[in-house]
Amino acid sequence: MTQVADIARAVPVAIPNQLPPAQEPTPVLTPPKPSATHPKQRRQTSWGKTHSLTQNGAEVVASLTDWMEAEIVPMLKDPSTNWQPADFLPDPSSDDFLARVADLRARSAGIPDDVLVCLVGDMVSEEALPTYLTMLNTLDVTRDESGASVTPWAVWGRGWAAEENRHGDALQQYLYLTGRVDMQAVQRTTQYLIGSGMDPKTENNPYLGFIYTSFQERATFVSHGATARLARSAGDSVLAKLCGTIAADERRHETAYKKIIGKCFDLDPNGATMAFGDMMQKQITMPAHYMFDGKSETLFKDFSEVAQKVGVYTARDYADIVEHLVRFWKVEERSGLSPEAEAMQDYLCRLPARVSALGDRLAAKAKKKPGRQSARFSWIFNREVPLL
Repeated sequence: MTQVADIARAVPVAIPNQLPPAQEPTPVLTPPKPSATHPKQRRQTSWGKTHSLTQNGAEVVASLTDWMEAEIVPMLKDPSTNWQPADFLPDPSSDDFLARVADLRARSAGIPDDVLVCLVGDMVSEEALPTYLTMLNTLDVTRDESGASVTPWAVWGRGWAAEENRHGDALQQYLYLTGRVDMQAVQRTTQYLIGSGMDPKTENNPYLGFIYTSFQERATFVSHGATARLARSAGDSVLAKLCGTIAADERRHETAYKKIIGKCFDLDPNGATMAFGDMMQKQITMPAHYMFDGKSETLFKDFSEVAQKVGVYTARDYADIVEHLVRFWKVEERSGLSPEAEAMQDYLCRLPARVSALGDRLAAKAKKKPGRQSARFSWIFNREVPLL
């Protein structure tokens, strides 16, 4: 989010942003002209390193195939017994459908506009799922080469996407029935976002890619969990249960990706440490950072500031996630590292405290010298929402 990005830029880099050399020279790429229908693409600037996975890294990832099949693929839920969006929505085939819709609208009437903005922003982020599966399929060694590959990596990727697909579907249908959001503006935002893609700076490298997903899945777990608490406080227990259920999915997915990187740390501590530090130095880019509704060029920034204000996702959350990952992957305990990896290890172990302290300073500075006081959101019929 906005403060999070400020933090990542301001935290000093301890050593050069360096990973072991790639197998082959990185080709020089010429960025395509941005589509006139997706102006957010004009902000895309990271046409840098690609295919940065080393030969040793490729061998490590390939060696995990049987382990993936035994340990990670079974973490997917059976669709025949898994929850579906319809579980949280009025049944259109029932005689009392309209009465149940009226109940839903009555429950949701008390949700404040700032929470609605967070719900819509989270939903749009979830709806850009085609982009996220595309990102997974850019990763060397693990990508789905045919679109229907039976490798454990491909089975996981498709199964993960199938589970995630329910999140955006459920939230969109729920918000539609509330009658409180401008669905055309919301759907337009989703189309722009999917068309604009994303640039997570993962370089076709599964080490970087799964570090990114480990971070993002935990961030979405935090965000949906916070939204669930806010919905419950506003009097909508069904929406709260839906957001909590989505948060539980995100946590399970987070666990899977963290386990993958944990194995990389065990088998290749130098490569995994350098990759983790590299992603932290580049900062974690939010999946919806190209968010655009056809009007506001500051939409993502405004959404981020509202999320920070109501506590859905904050600079403190960012610092907590960094600290959690450093601890979960036992970064401080890794031994026998190369000099470069040791320097990166020191950087990573010091990073959570530095990010946290800097976040506090930036928050204090924002209070003393505030920017805009409010923003209008097309998602809620151009109503104004306080940013402070």
